[in-house]
Amino acid sequence: MCGIVGAIAQRDVVPILIEGLRRLEYRGYDSAGVAVLDGDHSLCRLRMPGKVEALAGALADSALQGRTGIAHTRWATHGIPSEANAHPHVCRKSVAVVHNGIIENHEALRKAQEAAGFEFTSETDTEVIAHQVYHYLDQGLPLLEAVQRAVGDLEGAYALGVISNREPDLLVAARRGSPLIIGIGIGEHFIASDVAALLPVTQRFIFLEDGDIAAIHRDRLVIYDSAGRQVERPEKLSELSADAVERGEFRHFMLKEIYEQPRAIADTLEGRIYQGRVLEAAFGTGAAGIFDQVQGVHIIACGTSYHAGLIGRYWLESLAGIPCSVEVASEFRYRRPVVRNSSLIVTLSQSGETADTLAGLAEARRLGFGHSLAICNVPESSLVRESELVLMTRAGPEIGVASTKAFTTQLVAMMLLVIVLGRRFGMSPQTEAALVQQLESLPRQVEEALRLDEAIQDLAREFADKHNALFLGRGAQYPVAMEGALKLKEISYIHAEAYPAGELKHGPLALIDADMPVVAVAPNNELLEKLKSNLQEVRARGGRLIVFADTQAGVQSGDNVVVLPVSPTEDCVAPVIYTIPLQLLAYHVAVLKGTDIDQPRNLAKSVTVE
Repeated sequence: MCGIVGAIAQRDVVPILIEGLRRLEYRGYDSAGVAVLDGDHSLCRLRMPGKVEALAGALADSALQGRTGIAHTRWATHGIPSEANAHPHVCRKSVAVVHNGIIENHEALRKAQEAAGFEFTSETDTEVIAHQVYHYLDQGLPLLEAVQRAVGDLEGAYALGVISNREPDLLVAARRGSPLIIGIGIGEHFIASDVAALLPVTQRFIFLEDGDIAAIHRDRLVIYDSAGRQVERPEKLSELSADAVERGEFRHFMLKEIYEQPRAIADTLEGRIYQGRVLEAAFGTGAAGIFDQVQGVHIIACGTSYHAGLIGRYWLESLAGIPCSVEVASEFRYRRPVVRNSSLIVTLSQSGETADTLAGLAEARRLGFGHSLAICNVPESSLVRESELVLMTRAGPEIGVASTKAFTTQLVAMMLLVIVLGRRFGMSPQTEAALVQQLESLPRQVEEALRLDEAIQDLAREFADKHNALFLGRGAQYPVAMEGALKLKEISYIHAEAYPAGELKHGPLALIDADMPVVAVAPNNELLEKLKSNLQEVRARGGRLIVFADTQAGVQSGDNVVVLPVSPTEDCVAPVIYTIPLQLLAYHVAVLKGTDIDQPRNLAKSVTVE
């Protein structure tokens, strides 16, 4: 979602703010802006629609400097992308605010503020925050107390950075429902919505809790909780380095992250397996006792993580014999699910800040479901903090909006869960040992799958002029097809849909023609012969088939059929392997179409609001 950066220092903070915004570009945005208090303590602001580089260019032509400042990349929710709607928002040249989240009662606040004489220059919900803070400042309150009073009037989610020319040596940060961190330097402090923004200036961070408000000076900071009590939050040292979020030799972050998957998978497995057995302690203190109580699993996730959950359901039911349901988080929280108090609630999220997944977890806990496990890639995230058990995916920073290594490491994490739960439902030690062996072979097999890159690059040319595509799979490969279709539509803007191959005759077959490429994944498993029959149905109607097939599957290239061979793999881990060529296909098609691969239009990396 939107990105926040703020700084208070003894040096000009504008370069720090701009570099921070650059490092948050992966989150998705449509405008950017910066506000600083200059040498005379005047509040100066510059905003631009479009990319951060446009803002940086405009700043280079200006004399804007200051030692206290805030900056923002905006992804439009209330109001179109424009300079007027870009952050920071300013009230009467005295208060500047940057905001992530949504203020649900902004219309009521706006009416009251207009009646009180405040003028609005934007269509955003954020502007009411700036006016509300000014309202309390005008009553003689200091900035910290004015922000405390103002957020008490807000309904909804927010992460805030606030500065004022009335107290130029103070930066106030507030957090409820949206992530916000404090970076600690030497005689300087920073705020950001993501650690990545501040890695060039510090690796020491404090992660604000929900309801926290911080008064931040150059040489000190004080944090207050939601009840107004002064509290201490632990300082953490990030293991990430500044170059961990650089592209290096790769043209795009997405391609870099595709190629990082063997290492990410190996890292996810490291220290969690001993002598062919998964260590239950990897899931957290007390995990064994919690797993002993589990009679079913309820998975809650969104987007790519939802697809990982669907594959996890196949594994849990077929390998472990455990009943499992999978829910799109945005739907789960608004229906009336039947409570199973012996269920393990499993939430999957790359960022750990996905608003609907967090709300789904809260709803499950309110309804009285069982214990909770988060499978996540960000150790300090809200989802991790709010879950009883945690299994980190260790994928490292994922900058590209279209998830790749986060997805495959989620699958690895799900298989580890399948094994530890399967022990309690009759899985034999021999089966566990075989599954562990398959997991340990995954990094090498993914490396082999990556060798298809050149052939897929040639194949991508067939998609350059297409407007639609169909992806097919059976069994656990159906969610793989769903993920492949999602990747193609996300970054190439080609409409793509996925279907279980057995459903062709129930509608999709009507769409088949020479202009509709059909992509299928064909591992060598018990459903292979049925899949071959489905593919013949496509071929008989003039469809163009692209099949990623096991070399032992007996699927051959021919008229209107292109087969790309995939090295033999065990069926249980095949979803991980067959995901790789679909990622590469989406990437190379998008390159040919010239789209913005790492920051596709209208999309954000972390969906932190509904």
